[in-house]
Amino acid sequence: MSRRRRNAIFCLCSLAAVLLFLLDHSSISRRRKYRPKSETKAKAYDLKKYHAKIFTVIKVVDGDTIDIDVPDANNNHTRIRLWGIDTPETKHPEFGIIYDMYFGPQAAEFAKNLTLGKPVTVYLDETRTRGYYGRLLAYVLLPDRRFLNEVLVAEGFAYADLRFDHSFYSKYKQLEASTRSAKKGLWENVTREQLPEWLQGKNPTLLLNK
Repeated sequence: MSRRRRNAIFCLCSLAAVLLFLLDHSSISRRRKYRPKSETKAKAYDLKKYHAKIFTVIKVVDGDTIDIDVPDANNNHTRIRLWGIDTPETKHPEFGIIYDMYFGPQAAEFAKNLTLGKPVTVYLDETRTRGYYGRLLAYVLLPDRRFLNEVLVAEGFAYADLRFDHSFYSKYKQLEASTRSAKKGLWENVTREQLPEWLQGKNPTLLLNK
């Protein structure tokens, strides 16, 4: 192979490598540029569709998850994950696998008695409107003007969720501390091993002396 031909092949390969780099870099830049815009649009859409609006609860999945009577994407209902709290699980949010966590059935029944078939007002937090599984994150106002999120924590059916920041983070944390001191609901007999794994990690000394 002649020297001129080798140089030509080298130049073509170099040019191809540069073009591939530019195309890939451009693709990454577009993804970075438009992802926040898409998230912003989605959040604005949720706020307009749900915030401060009244809907009827048609199903209680477990203590912190309910369905309301308005379509969402391909579903004929919208699934709400109560924002800022975590109740003992009874079902996996995506696969429906049954769990048997301590006080899970009690929390689900309590939420069901307060909400099923009743009108509730949905309030969203501007910091975030959707959770990991695409569920709507919301504070739910009951017909008696109490927030379901707070009632569940205050009565000992839910933990204050310390994993994510939100507008009532400090309030729910203090509310849980008062409920725990009063040994209400699950706090009367729960053991450390029965706590959610995330809570055991967030509070390494919780219930160690019980």
